[in-house]
This record gives sequence, C-alpha cells and structure tokens, in this order.
Amino acid sequence: MYICKVQGKCVSTIKNEQLKGCSLITMQRLNKSGGPAGEILVAVDTIGCSVGETVLVTRGSGARAVLGADSPADMVVVGIVDTYDCK
Repeated sequence: MYICKVQGKCVSTIKNEQLKGCSLITMQRLNKSGGPAGEILVAVDTIGCSVGETVLVTRGSGARAVLGADSPADMVVVGIVDTYDCK
C-alpha cells in the first residue's frame, strides 16, 4: 500500500465497462517526511476523496479484490488518511 496526495481528477469519457461509474484521480506518492516522491499516478477512487487529501492506495491483486477479480484496475483508493507517523 502507498500513502499519496490527491492532485486532481482524471476525466475519461471512454473507459473499460468495469470502470463505468468509478471516478479516476491523479495522485503523487509521499515519502516518509510527507513530501512528494516519484511520478504522478492514476487510481480508481472508490470512496469519493477530494483534491489535496492524503489517501491510502492499494495496488495489484489487492486493487482487483476491491473492484472484482476481472477488473483492469491496478490502483484503488481504499481510505482517507487523517494522520500517520513514520519513524
């Protein structure tokens, strides 16, 4: 799982049937100090997060478990983070 900051919405008028009704967001992973780390990513938003929120994201088979085993999704938002502590 990753902790990420939501950067914006990703609009797709044509997408896989299994993703219809799901919104997509752009986000950036955060490092231990809460700063940006790496490239901008896209995930399926299953909980209705907002731009600027810190979210918990799962990848791979964990993401497919949320949406169904035959889903093409690789990253899914599974929670909004209130606080976290990395030492």
